[in-house]
Amino acid sequence: MEATFLKDVIKRFKNYKELGDKTLAQLNDKDLFFRPSPASNSIALIIQHMYGNMMSRWTNFLTEDGEKHWRSRDKEFEEMTDSKADVIAFWNGGWECLITTLESLQPEDLDKTIYIRTEPLTAYDAILRQLAHYPYHVGQIITIARMLRDDNWQSLSIAKGESDAFNKNMGMQ
Repeated sequence: MEATFLKDVIKRFKNYKELGDKTLAQLNDKDLFFRPSPASNSIALIIQHMYGNMMSRWTNFLTEDGEKHWRSRDKEFEEMTDSKADVIAFWNGGWECLITTLESLQPEDLDKTIYIRTEPLTAYDAILRQLAHYPYHVGQIITIARMLRDDNWQSLSIAKGESDAFNKNMGMQ
């Protein structure tokens, strides 16, 4: 069961990365730095935060606290760049760290105790915690992008009004 869990969780994380990849491909540099309001985060800031979190949580996952001394969470919400290439590098770097770590885990690692901000968690629970955290932010990214692209948005799933045709094509009707 543990090996299946690892395989499935990697698949789910890769799916969320793919949704983000397809979203980012639709955006220009300016879109990445748009803030819906002064108190809101831009897509770039959300990605910077995800990168910081991913690097902190997944570097030496089984042997060090997931909140690294070198992480500065508050700075993740300050613009570090104005380049789409840099934002994409943050995006890909964080996901690479996560996926590489997950792929290195063995089924017996899931019962090990790890720490995040000194809080003990099983590795299994820590993985589930992040499986809730990252899709939340991917959803924020998609929502902002969808608002920006409006009529030019390319649907990431079944487009509005296309459910019946999709289901028919899948042999469901």
